[in-house]
Amino acid sequence: MELSLLLIFWYGVLHAFGPDHLTAIADFSIGKNKSKTLLITVLFAIGHGLSLFVFAKVLEAFPLSHHILEWGDLISATVIIGMGVYLLYMVATDRIHLNKHMHEGKEHVHIWFGKSHKHEDAVVESSSFTMGLLMGAGGVRGMLITLGAVGSGHVDLSMVSAFTAGVMLIFVSFGFVILYINEHLLDSLQNVRRVFATAGVISLIVGTDILLG
Repeated sequence: MELSLLLIFWYGVLHAFGPDHLTAIADFSIGKNKSKTLLITVLFAIGHGLSLFVFAKVLEAFPLSHHILEWGDLISATVIIGMGVYLLYMVATDRIHLNKHMHEGKEHVHIWFGKSHKHEDAVVESSSFTMGLLMGAGGVRGMLITLGAVGSGHVDLSMVSAFTAGVMLIFVSFGFVILYINEHLLDSLQNVRRVFATAGVISLIVGTDILLG
């Protein structure tokens, strides 16, 4: 069983490299500090694994056709395209702002959306968890086939936990890449808008590719 869980763990690692997952994480993590970035990636991974577990149990009780499961890909693509449109709208309407200030001798940079500076940490964190749940719907067929093959058609919590651990490893590692961008590139409003615009365009490309794929 240990070997099976190891295989599932590595499948989670490979699965996490999907451009749709990394794009979604980038959309939520750009402009956040270290603790928020890591929390977002962890919540995204947990939401992703939980979504898989729920789908697995539903399919065990109520077998669904492949046609119905294809709607998962549509949901995933729609979410990513929606994020891309939102980011590009924020850039085009000058609703992305940057504020620098000194705190205990260290410069701090705050980036926020909208007309006023508001702290919406709880909203962002719950949104990243929800995004993980929704993204879990996309590609669920391939995940369940793989896990089911290893578990002789049965998917249990230990298998999903191993899969989630593999996914989390890559998501958190990618979070450090985003953190580097946040700390070294987002030092001016012009750079902030360029990075968010780039993230928006990439989101549109990835989401459209999923729809056409």
